[in-house]
Amino acid sequence: MTALLDGLAVNPAAPADLLLRLLEPEYESAWSALASRRPSFPEVVTAAIVTHPHPRVRRALARNPFVDPGVRGRLVDDPEWFVRARLAARPHRTRPVRPLPDRVIDRMLTTYDGDCLEELYFSRQIPFRFQRSYGSHPMASVRRMATTMWAHLSENERAALLNDPHPQVRASAQHMLDTDDAEAMERRLGPLPVPRNHGTLLILVNYRLSQAVVDWLLRDPDYDNSWVLAHNYSTPPEVVAPLVEHPDPKVRLELARRADLAPALVTILARDPDPRVRTAISVRPELTEDERAAVDYTVDTDEDFGPVEHHTRPAPDPDTSAAYARSRHPLLRRRAAQDPTLPAALVARLAHDDDLGVRVLLAHNHPAAPPPLLLRSYLEYRGAARDLLTEHPRFPVTGLGARFADADAPDERRLAVLDPDLGPGTADRLTRDPDAAVRAGATRHPRLPAGRLLALLDDQELGEHAAANPALPETVMRGLLA
Repeated sequence: MTALLDGLAVNPAAPADLLLRLLEPEYESAWSALASRRPSFPEVVTAAIVTHPHPRVRRALARNPFVDPGVRGRLVDDPEWFVRARLAARPHRTRPVRPLPDRVIDRMLTTYDGDCLEELYFSRQIPFRFQRSYGSHPMASVRRMATTMWAHLSENERAALLNDPHPQVRASAQHMLDTDDAEAMERRLGPLPVPRNHGTLLILVNYRLSQAVVDWLLRDPDYDNSWVLAHNYSTPPEVVAPLVEHPDPKVRLELARRADLAPALVTILARDPDPRVRTAISVRPELTEDERAAVDYTVDTDEDFGPVEHHTRPAPDPDTSAAYARSRHPLLRRRAAQDPTLPAALVARLAHDDDLGVRVLLAHNHPAAPPPLLLRSYLEYRGAARDLLTEHPRFPVTGLGARFADADAPDERRLAVLDPDLGPGTADRLTRDPDAAVRAGATRHPRLPAGRLLALLDDQELGEHAAANPALPETVMRGLLA
């Protein structure tokens, strides 16, 4: 009975009064499915969940990755710490994160503390544009957070933080200013040689180094020092240059990624024996298309090409995206394909690209991805985010039953049950398919013959999916609660 109740709890046709009954103590086993797996609720059910006396129900809603973030955000002032902590945390480990509403984020930043705030910071639920506004917030603790965006701040914004009326904001801003001060960083490191720990490595890898520290890194026998010098933006050119001959390709790869790499060193590394180094050189922004083509780079087709959480990034530059979309280099075209604002003409161009990565990234990330591209990407791509393609609003579902119901591959037969016009007989047959996902999808299909649907309620494996079928008669739904 628990499985049937779980199915009923997520049934999109279940009436509001039935869902409210499922929130009663008698049906406690269905609470998690109801609150954490439904993509939407009638308003009266939402209100009942948000005010439910048992925190387990509210906590389940807080971690629901399918519902609109605004619905989750109604729990922002929940009296239970565990509920607030779940709201602050990433809702799901593998599904893309959607941002919380601004008013909810502001409420959390100004009322949460400790572990809840830390969960929020790392949850990717705060949009980049909201983070850019930290510096003008009336609360000092939020303005202090603006210093974590230091690289993205204008000179005027930095100056405002350095002169903030609150001492902790000023101190945090000064700390960021000091990271580009070699003498300040040397004082923070302490007497040389320094112990290798998280704090000293942070400085050595990312902050400006004094000549004394550079000299020590050159003398010290630690094997990682060459990588540190190759990576650190402040390493003097005369120290960078000899590293092109370093035997470790990881060191040379870091050199290839330096923004200030001298043209002569770019030329040398373009002929590097390691393909990763040559490939990193080939996508440098200063190269012309002919110069890129002259590099023997490699293109990996085994990568995971999935959706990008665009709200966490600065908006792409339209001119750069357009140039990348027209590039002969597939890795640059892949970058362009991730831009959700790419114009229609360039979308059409990349939809027929000869690189799998370009096509799949465009399919995942553009709201106007052409339907044929979405289907082709599903059929050709085998990466972790593949099934998310079928959730794209433009995924072409009509006709999939006739095309794929008899396919040899089970992942293609799964497409058949997405067809809203799937034949009743075909749906019936697919409930007996060798593949579990096909059987489940067919059992949930609203065109499954009524007799077969009712029979499957007694099936140990498929009963839950039968109870989730929107074609299940309301009288049968209510009977499951009798």
